[in-house]
Amino acid sequence: MARPATGREVLAQAKAALASARTKEALREAQAVLLPLEHGLSMDEVAAILGISRGWACKLRRRFISSGGCPSEPKAKRGGRRRENMTFEDEVDFLAPYLEKAARGGILVVSEIKQALDQRLGRTTALASTYNLLHRHGWRKLAPDKRHPKNDPEAQDTY
Repeated sequence: MARPATGREVLAQAKAALASARTKEALREAQAVLLPLEHGLSMDEVAAILGISRGWACKLRRRFISSGGCPSEPKAKRGGRRRENMTFEDEVDFLAPYLEKAARGGILVVSEIKQALDQRLGRTTALASTYNLLHRHGWRKLAPDKRHPKNDPEAQDTY
């Protein structure tokens, strides 16, 4: 025989959470607490009703009970750059003279930018880091071909 269901101390909060749930996760947490206590269902039956696995139903139930009857809020997804060398604004300030020079018709020399970046950070960085930095700020490498792939010097001479 299965153990008796625990969580009677949060039964009132589960009923309130059931009525005010805004996400399916919050609804399922409340149902996972309410169904065994109110209707005497086993965790296998609760899982079948909720359409989830037994382990996940137990996890939702434990989460609701451990939070004191407060349905858990969905976790915010992580975003952004976690291993940045400089903030985006610092990068803009760092690249401003180079991109300004390139806008006036000068050539952007990546090796110079890499050396300045190494000096600014106080350590060496990979060349790819410099290209990634430039890519983040809308720069792309444009270089003309030396010659056309279908170039035929003899045909040019006869023309």
